[in-house]
Amino acid sequence: MYLDRFTVQNFRNLKKLDVKFDPNVNIFIGKNAQGKTNLLEAIYFLALTRSHRTNSDKELIGFGGEYTNLLGHVQKSQVDLTLRVLITKKGKKVWINRVEQSKLSKYVGQLNAILFSPEDLELIKGAPALRRRFMDQEFGQINPEYLYFASKYRQVLIQKNNYLKQLSKGKAKDKVFLDVLSDQLAGIAAEVISRRFKFLRYLSHYASDAYAHISLGSEQLAIAYHPSVSDIKADDSTEDIYHKILASFERNKDTEIRKGTTTSGPHRDDIEFKLDGKNAHLYASQGQQRSIALSVKLAEIQLVHQLTDEYPLLLLDDVMSELDHGRQSALLNYIHGKTQTFITTTDLEGISWEIIKKPRVYHIQSGKISLEKEN
Repeated sequence: MYLDRFTVQNFRNLKKLDVKFDPNVNIFIGKNAQGKTNLLEAIYFLALTRSHRTNSDKELIGFGGEYTNLLGHVQKSQVDLTLRVLITKKGKKVWINRVEQSKLSKYVGQLNAILFSPEDLELIKGAPALRRRFMDQEFGQINPEYLYFASKYRQVLIQKNNYLKQLSKGKAKDKVFLDVLSDQLAGIAAEVISRRFKFLRYLSHYASDAYAHISLGSEQLAIAYHPSVSDIKADDSTEDIYHKILASFERNKDTEIRKGTTTSGPHRDDIEFKLDGKNAHLYASQGQQRSIALSVKLAEIQLVHQLTDEYPLLLLDDVMSELDHGRQSALLNYIHGKTQTFITTTDLEGISWEIIKKPRVYHIQSGKISLEKEN
């Protein structure tokens, strides 16, 4: 899978671009605030219809503009696709081969992209919300069912929390309706959690292999899922998980009414990264944490390939300078010949580019892209 041609209109400071990409490695050089990250964000948005930098699509529309238009031609092993996303101040619309899609879930997954940015180095030591967002974004793009249930869960959770607030303020009294919402939420939560266990099991396997490659086998990496309902286990059926979550809601009903919020469920769950059985958040060095974050991204490439039979796009946003020479070499060796890769950097100094054969190099300045002439 690779993005052959990409047309951008009015995305942040990218006013008008029409770029043909190399199927292997594309490097974008430019000073800060010239549009390098905006370009990768645009590619990511074409794939997932969401940004990794903001929850407001309106912020993506360039200054003074009325809309943003993204158009990509995608080459896959079995089929060629034309994907389009239109963002207006009223919302967004998507097309596959000029056919408008009524649901985003039918669009997401046509183009898979894995993004690695300096913020991802916070995945291990950052707040649990970062790891939950990571699961929802990455699993959602490779599995339409996960995307559906995660989206549905957020909708029903908002509905239940709004009703809990009404109960806490005495503006509502019908606890039977609360039970109905809790039952509905528990059923959806069980679907989300069972899929998280499944995908994290695969991800842990691939991440362990990648970490062994990067660290020369010095330590063993594992990823553990920690549901907020503590008696839920990895081998529980979806039905078992549903009953355990529902029981938790019932036990905590009075507390939830008093606080006006749902106290357990997928929105409170977390992931733990372990090195030789120890919590990496607490005990790993900065270098080890960076190796773990890198291993997780490499594992995602393998997971997408396992589930879709296609390698995803890899977007490396200014992370090469954050990695030492050994990790740079491990990363470039791992991806070489596998996945179409987009790399942003301020310059080419100090990076192990010799591993990559003939990358296509572009320069970005003030939102405009020029192709470097080959020698």
